[in-house]
Amino acid sequence: MELLQSQLGEILPFILIGFLAQLVDGALGMAFGAIATTLLVGFMGVPPAQASYKVHVIKILTSGVSGISHAFSGNIHKRLFLMTLLPGILGGAIGAYGLSQIDGETVKPFVFVYLFLLGLLLVFKGAKGRLKRRAPRAIVPLGFAGGILDAIGGGGWGPVVSSGLMLQGTEPRKVVGSVNSVEFFVAIAISGAFLGQFGFEALAGATLGLLIGGVLAAPFGAIAARYLPAPIMLVLVGAVLSLTTGYWLVISLL
Repeated sequence: MELLQSQLGEILPFILIGFLAQLVDGALGMAFGAIATTLLVGFMGVPPAQASYKVHVIKILTSGVSGISHAFSGNIHKRLFLMTLLPGILGGAIGAYGLSQIDGETVKPFVFVYLFLLGLLLVFKGAKGRLKRRAPRAIVPLGFAGGILDAIGGGGWGPVVSSGLMLQGTEPRKVVGSVNSVEFFVAIAISGAFLGQFGFEALAGATLGLLIGGVLAAPFGAIAARYLPAPIMLVLVGAVLSLTTGYWLVISLL
């Protein structure tokens, strides 16, 4: 009994982190990978490639539940889903294989600067309150780049693809629902690519806690995305994007 309580005490904080990270991710289309990777790499000393592998194994389940929840909430745009699906899968597989060949830490600062500035633009655009809806043009390149960066950084899919589509004037809740749904397939592709390098790893401790919390929070994030006003979503997405990438940028430069 005491052993069970001890194990529960160790895993409970990670369940809470997983819940909060997925709640933000499901509502705004980003943050789970960034938060989970930060925890594993920065605080637990897990190598970047293994951390990305663990996070994407978790994201197969969390994004699967999230995608189903977004479908029931009417948040998925069929065109966005289809046009980001194959580029995201291809980019994710290439990024996973490339991560073992290149130093991802060299690339990260440049990516973080881009995402940080993009976040500020989204905050400014959402604060203005007047949003012009228009069909996005750069969909396929965003999906491909998002897949590559997601594999390398463990959390680039949502920040790159969601924010990029919103900046082009796409309805935020449709962006979040579509991008979160495609993430399920991207996570499978990245996890499969990493499988040959690391094999099957038991989900225990922190990984299991993040998984439990993420799955529990997924439906609530989809509901929040449905009812949040578009300007508020842009401000929140931009703020989360700038804060998380700003943190990573500082850590990278220290």
